[in-house]
Amino acid sequence: MTSASGGVRLDTDGHIAIITLERAAKLNAVTPEMTEALAGYVTAVNESRDLRVAVLTGTGRAFCAGSDIAGLADYDSPWQFGGRPDYCDAVRGLRKPVIAAINGYAFGGGLELALTCDIRLAADTASFAAPEIKLGWIGGGGMSALLAHSIGPSNAALMLLTGDPVDAATALRWGLVTEVHAATDLRARALQLAATIASRAPIAAETAKLNLGAAFDMPLGRAIDYERHLQTICFGTADAAEGRAAFAGRREPRFQGR
Repeated sequence: MTSASGGVRLDTDGHIAIITLERAAKLNAVTPEMTEALAGYVTAVNESRDLRVAVLTGTGRAFCAGSDIAGLADYDSPWQFGGRPDYCDAVRGLRKPVIAAINGYAFGGGLELALTCDIRLAADTASFAAPEIKLGWIGGGGMSALLAHSIGPSNAALMLLTGDPVDAATALRWGLVTEVHAATDLRARALQLAATIASRAPIAAETAKLNLGAAFDMPLGRAIDYERHLQTICFGTADAAEGRAAFAGRREPRFQGR
């Protein structure tokens, strides 16, 4: 299935949703229409019983260059700007695991968009920057917190205070991305990884994602207690029973998301 709206496309391949930003001439800079389309596709993926994992990528030379700067003058006030629907918030609302296939520039809000994803794979031609300081402001989609969690406070400060880009090799060394591949191999690797995740128990995968997010927000003792409660919920699912039966029968499990 393929659907396109407002500069964003949704394709499905088995249990995998592929969400592509399609504004290559503007480096996939995000407009309000793209944000609306992205939010709609996130809702569709969340509501689908068949889709278990998503891949987010871009077309052309960029993954995403952030917000369309030319459109920022359309807001009547800073307050209206601050209250606008945010594309990073839309992706944060995706309950299913999401892989960023970073095919090119991930700048500004595009870097925040990548950081919002659960797993980040990059092309060897990709580059990453938080250039807002060069324009007189800072990121507002979680940039500082997500960067500090991902690459540590000193590396985050370097990116935030200079606005200068780092290449894919540096991003890999810092832990900003998990893997770097030749640009021609990136999509295939992302789909391969997505297929692996899609083959796992979908309730457990969603729960693992939820638990990872909570682990950042809780003290250690509460995080462990929360994890144990989530484990108990998963243990009561039909998928967990199927997993035990498959292990006993020495066969591959057939998970149904129940």
